[in-house]
Amino acid sequence: MPVLVASDLDRTLIYSSAALALTMPDARAPRLLCVEVHESRPLSFMTETAAGLLTDLGDAAVFVPTTTRTRKQYQRINLPGPAPKYAICANGGHLMVDGVSDLDWHARVTARLADECAPLDEVREHLLATADPVWVRKHRVAEDLFAYLVVERELLPEEWVKELAVWAENRGWTVSLQGRKIYAVPKPLTKSAAMHEVARRTGAALTLAAGDSLLDADLLLAADRGWRPGHGELADAEWTAPQISALPERGVLAGERILREFLKATRTATP
Repeated sequence: MPVLVASDLDRTLIYSSAALALTMPDARAPRLLCVEVHESRPLSFMTETAAGLLTDLGDAAVFVPTTTRTRKQYQRINLPGPAPKYAICANGGHLMVDGVSDLDWHARVTARLADECAPLDEVREHLLATADPVWVRKHRVAEDLFAYLVVERELLPEEWVKELAVWAENRGWTVSLQGRKIYAVPKPLTKSAAMHEVARRTGAALTLAAGDSLLDADLLLAADRGWRPGHGELADAEWTAPQISALPERGVLAGERILREFLKATRTATP
């Protein structure tokens, strides 16, 4: 009976240079491994120690990368260790099996979205109408499932984000602010539903999860055990639950700690 590990990626296991939080003296900074290149530039990193831990985890458990990234954005990442058989992209909108989206799963998700929440076009039009070009850098639609903005965070009015969250809530959507991105995501589009599907297919006896943002809360609550780092939306809100461990580490060292916890829990559960 395998252990299933479903982990968020950005700011949980992998980190941009801006999110590394290397607060120690330079001479004591950990060695870093680049795990993503975009437009010929290094983009995301983990510590070399974390890379070794992830390799060990891939051998010991069913490791499932679980991300709000689109399929194309996910496929830029080159994680160490065995290639995962399963990956969850687009916040659960695509269940990847050996690198290919499961079409039946995607059809089930899109049918549920059509039944339960306002259409994407309505949300996109609202964002275009209300977001100020002074602080918006990009408007994006991801996989025809959800929308997000890339913003200048220091110019972003907090009140606008709160008003957007209320507006979205009334239409069956949720809002999440992560770094320089504001996501508007349909409530039925969840990482947890896709994780449950992988658990069903693999016969997993134990599910473990980690994440840092509001969009990871349902994943953490759905797992048998979960961890969140000392940074991100969930930490800022002091969010927790009985099966959730709130870690003190921030930045790239939090990713290392999360992988240690995954391995420890996997080895304890596996005879």
